[in-house]
Amino acid sequence: MDKIQIKSIIEAILFAWSEPISTKELSKTLTINTKEIESVLKEMIDDFNYNKRGIEIIKMNDYYQLATRPEYYPYIRKLLEPKQSKGLTQAALETLAIVAYKQPITKGEVEEIRGVKCDKAISTLMDKDLISEQGRLERIGRPILYGTTVNFLKSFGLKTIEDLPDMKELIFDNEETDDIKDIYNK
Repeated sequence: MDKIQIKSIIEAILFAWSEPISTKELSKTLTINTKEIESVLKEMIDDFNYNKRGIEIIKMNDYYQLATRPEYYPYIRKLLEPKQSKGLTQAALETLAIVAYKQPITKGEVEEIRGVKCDKAISTLMDKDLISEQGRLERIGRPILYGTTVNFLKSFGLKTIEDLPDMKELIFDNEETDDIKDIYNK
């Protein structure tokens, strides 16, 4: 199989799959090693960017997805019916921030930081595929460890969790945010 054919197959897979797909899965599907898959994807990304295509290939950790370019959103929005989607509550946002910065973390640890129960917030975040179970802690009761998902990265436009802003560098400008500083230091 030549490189042009490999690029065409990858583009077709990314289009048809519509969800993030791992280099490992692409490698298994095309029976090509992951290093070559990554190299071809890098070339494709560069080519899409150079030619200012209407679509781009986005990378999130070891996952790739075909997406429309953000600058064309206003045109696409005109075609789509506005969707009434409930956003996240303040409790869910706080819980998500704690999980994102402290992962892997147990529900009990989140509740200790927030000072309130967080069953509903965790359930909502799992339903929206922003967090998932990452395993269990090896201690009495074997509590579930939670962490963010690839969908979290996608939703917040991050390539990796390391792209989150450093909590120490965030600017806090009122008394209410002193609580946030205290949470970070727990």
